[in-house]
Amino acid sequence: MGEAVAAGALALVGAPFRLHGRDPAHGLDCIGVIAAALRAAGWAGVVPSGYALRGGEAAAVAARFDAALARGDDAVGDVLLFRVGPGQLHGAVRVGGGIVHADAGLRRVVMRPGVPDWAPVGAWRYEGRG
Repeated sequence: MGEAVAAGALALVGAPFRLHGRDPAHGLDCIGVIAAALRAAGWAGVVPSGYALRGGEAAAVAARFDAALARGDDAVGDVLLFRVGPGQLHGAVRVGGGIVHADAGLRRVVMRPGVPDWAPVGAWRYEGRG
C-alpha cells in the first residue's frame, strides 16, 4: 500500500496550493495532498475541513489520524505530521528520497528532497481499511 500512496502523492506535484483545497485541478493544502494520495491507494475516509492555517493541538490532530490510519514509522507512503512553527502543524507524504507536501509559499504541491528539519509529531500508514 505504501508504494501506491507514494505514487499518488508524486502524481500531485505541480498542483496549485489552496487552503482547504481538495481537488488537484483547483488546489490542495497539506491535508488535501494526504487525502488525494490515500485515495489513489483506495482509502475512502473522511477528510477534515474547517481548520485554520495556524493553530491546533498536535495531540488532537494525531488522534484524528489514529482514528483513520495505523501508526507508521516514516516509511515510503506514510503520512507524516510535523510541527513547523509555534502553533503550526503541517502534513506530508513520505516518498522515495523526500516528501510531497503543499507549499503555501511556493503556491503549489512540491516534492522536497531529503529529510525535513521540522519537528516530527508522528507517522501513519494506510493498511487497506478505510
